Amino acid sequence: MAVTVEERRGIGLAARMFVFLLRFWLRPLLRFGPLTPRGLRFAPMIDAVSRVLVAPRRTVTVPVPFDGFRAEWVYGPGVARERGERVILYFHGGGFVLGGLRTHRRLVARLSAAAGVPALSVAYRMAPSVTLPATVADCVAAYWYLLDQGYTADQVVMAGDSAGGYLTFATPLQAVREGLPAPGGLVALSPLTDLDHTGKLAHANARLDSYIPSARLPLLNALLFAGGAPEPPHSPVNGELAALPPTLIHCGSTEVLRLDAELMAERLDAAGVPVTLVVWDRQPHVFQIFADFCREGLLSLTEMGAFVRSLPSSADRAA
Repeated sequence: MAVTVEERRGIGLAARMFVFLLRFWLRPLLRFGPLTPRGLRFAPMIDAVSRVLVAPRRTVTVPVPFDGFRAEWVYGPGVARERGERVILYFHGGGFVLGGLRTHRRLVARLSAAAGVPALSVAYRMAPSVTLPATVADCVAAYWYLLDQGYTADQVVMAGDSAGGYLTFATPLQAVREGLPAPGGLVALSPLTDLDHTGKLAHANARLDSYIPSARLPLLNALLFAGGAPEPPHSPVNGELAALPPTLIHCGSTEVLRLDAELMAERLDAAGVPVTLVVWDRQPHVFQIFADFCREGLLSLTEMGAFVRSLPSSADRAA
């Protein structure tokens, strides 16, 4: 690939021990948990019990109601409440069926602090209540909200992890199709970008991934499209990528979604979009959310914050 690919070598002892625990605790749970509407009826409780994942001290959150879903402003430690030149629009992960504002508040606050800007965290509607196109529509509505608040498109940086990484690419692609301008930058953490899982199922990382049971990915597709098959345009890697802004992607070297990260980076590069892919040695999927155990996650978030800060501002463009 002609893509800028950077490797972060080495993994700390704490992270190695945590990866071991994930493999023998979380992976079996995800492997055998029922991916059916009935089996997922308790999924919303995950966000409720996640109140134990407290945000860093001096984090401020402000709820923002939407029609049918929720969001909140997150001001990480040291981030001023005044409106600045940049804002992050964050989409949480969780396989489109789990997660919410509480599960990711600690991660979003750390990213906000690293970038020095506020973040609007979006708790979009999820399967099985809605299909994936409706989820994307919620994220586009959140983008509209920021534009209506007076932010220009180039002041918005979209970011997300895993399923939220899918939305980080699907949202601007849909927004552009609707006639909106693309945002100023994209940051993706271990993103899902391709709904054709054939390559992932055959790859060695399908066995190495610390907790994602790759064999279940095709089952997720049926849930996301109410039993139907996703058409190719639903995979962001097949979209009109030339319209997208500079992009930063981080992933772990042994996770199964590394393939999606690499494929998206390759296709962005082919479309002429500036893209950097950073691969972290043996880190688990979305290791940044486990930064209290995988300390490399803090370094990753610092790099993401630096990327957000490096994007040209409106003042830079006017000069």
